[in-house]
Amino acid sequence: MIHLYHCVDARSFRPLWALEELGLTYDLTVMPFPPRVRQREYLAVNPLGTIPALVDGATFMTESAAIVQYLVARYGPSPLAVAPDDPAYGAWLNWLHFGEATLTFPQTLVLRYRTLEPGRAPQAADDYARWFLARLRAVDRALQDDPHLCAGRFTAADISVGYALLLAGQLKLDAGFTPAVAAYWSRLQERPGFQAAKAAQAARAPAADASPF
Repeated sequence: MIHLYHCVDARSFRPLWALEELGLTYDLTVMPFPPRVRQREYLAVNPLGTIPALVDGATFMTESAAIVQYLVARYGPSPLAVAPDDPAYGAWLNWLHFGEATLTFPQTLVLRYRTLEPGRAPQAADDYARWFLARLRAVDRALQDDPHLCAGRFTAADISVGYALLLAGQLKLDAGFTPAVAAYWSRLQERPGFQAAKAAQAARAPAADASPF
């Protein structure tokens, strides 16, 4: 049985969304954020105290985009994956990791210095907010001729980048979305898999932690 350790609307939403899109059976533990402080017994699962953590038999993973890639490869075939012999394979891999490495990274600095430690480094928070919005130019360009990022269909790449757009809303950065990015984000939220992931976390979240962060 797959077991996912998760916090509401945190990076672990990526694998949760993928699990729902794949229709897999899984156990879900929803913890208060940050779990390394507020649920210290979690350190026995992941000594770093970060989320996500996914346990699948002997497999243990903590990187959200890598978990999504693992799930669609391990439990495929699935249209969420792009095969190595597909011309879109390189673009798929790039977008899959762009969502975390390029988009979510600057958001973590905004989260830290605007929400978790307000007042400590407001200039850094502002700078990284602008960095995030500037990097969205690549997403906007990709969406000019296609409703999805690559391969002409919804894939795991859209899950990875879509989570960054979800987090942008939580950080109040979504006002900077271009019309194409805003429309793309609206389409992603309409997917049954996205809505099922939202419902799953809401059903298991402690009442005091129904809102993220």
